[in-house]
Amino acid sequence: MSQLRLNLLTGRWVTVVPSRAQRNSDFAPRATQVENDPDRECPFCPGSTHSDPPLLENLDADGNWKMRVVPNRYPAFEGDDSLAVRNLGPVHVMAEASGTHEVFVFSPEHNVRLDMFSDEVIAELMTALRSRFKAHADTPNIRYTQAIVNHGREAGASLAHPHGQLLGLPFVPGEILEEERAFERFKGGCIVCTTAEAEADSERLVLNNGFATVVCPFWSSSPYELLIMPHSHHQHITDASDEELTGVGIAIRDALAHLVATLGDIAFNLVFHTAPSHHSGMYHWHAHLWPKLTTTAGFERGTGVMINVVAPEQAATALRAAAVKA
Repeated sequence: MSQLRLNLLTGRWVTVVPSRAQRNSDFAPRATQVENDPDRECPFCPGSTHSDPPLLENLDADGNWKMRVVPNRYPAFEGDDSLAVRNLGPVHVMAEASGTHEVFVFSPEHNVRLDMFSDEVIAELMTALRSRFKAHADTPNIRYTQAIVNHGREAGASLAHPHGQLLGLPFVPGEILEEERAFERFKGGCIVCTTAEAEADSERLVLNNGFATVVCPFWSSSPYELLIMPHSHHQHITDASDEELTGVGIAIRDALAHLVATLGDIAFNLVFHTAPSHHSGMYHWHAHLWPKLTTTAGFERGTGVMINVVAPEQAATALRAAAVKA
């Protein structure tokens, strides 16, 4: 069973998951790590012997799956219990890491990327994502759902097949708590709405498709960092309409296309931030996209102060100028 252990210096939970060390890619020497090894069966491809019962599945006219959500075989969070904190000693605070951990396989095709998807596929992807968020919100012990896409080994992906992960947590993580507090402190209304308006014609703007604005934020902490801001003010991703969801998904796809055209098929982390399930205060759901171009070193780890070697204005100028394939 996974455990949550509280870092008393920061007030943030750490998840200890020994079972995930059983994955073949973990701790392997970098030179031997082959993300797309042709001799290794991909568990996400159709016909794989590692078939898992789907939690959600979209089928085509012939009954073949187009995208599916399955349980993660090495879950970081698992179980139906609510968060129950225990003190094991003067500085030892823990809880069971209950919740859920799912894999969202975007396509049966092994060698595609998000930036290659059609508008129709993006619409299906975002609708499926919203469906899982709703399912998690209706699960009593889940307080927050984190959706992520890790692309490339440097970003934490152990398989090349296009997929993401959904983690239902029994607590609200520190990053979201800090954002909630920031929304409450901000006196100008909504931070996201105000930022989208302020950057509408700025040198940090990458694209605006009528449903979302994509910028290299003024406070970018890493090179080519992107912030995707939906125009419709909704606290929860589950509140967005089909049209709004698709528009935001297309903005994410097109932002990735600009990154690929500028930098090549780079590794990246895509994360969705939404209000916790039962949040009632100020919030505006959004997405962050972080290309993995540099390494977090000792200064950043020691201070929490990131060093960005590419100004966001410079990054946005390069992204806007990129020749994106239609």
